[in-house]
Amino acid sequence: MADRIADLRRRKNDARRAGPERAVQRQHEKGKLLARERIDHLLDPGSFNELDMLVRHRAHESGITDRPYTDGVVTGWGTVDGRKVFVFSQDFTVFGGALGEVFAEKIHKVMDLALSVGAP
Repeated sequence: MADRIADLRRRKNDARRAGPERAVQRQHEKGKLLARERIDHLLDPGSFNELDMLVRHRAHESGITDRPYTDGVVTGWGTVDGRKVFVFSQDFTVFGGALGEVFAEKIHKVMDLALSVGAP
């Protein structure tokens, strides 16, 4: 059981990292924040709850062997001034922020959740 917990922690740590270091540098050189950095600036400290952090794209036929976690979009909920909000932030360091099937499903899910609880 300890091995499985350690593996889950490793995967979550991998998912929290943005794309390749060069892509991260390019974003920062342009004065842009990364997806999680933007969320951190928007939400109240410590309030972010991420959804579907470990999902990956399913386009196996495309020949893409690099399947990073999150599929290029960070989704979840948190609070702004104590009020619950739902958020998504595209990660341009993963596939250039391109929209894929799983990416779109994650956005759709977070929008549906927001609608169901009446939160922005």
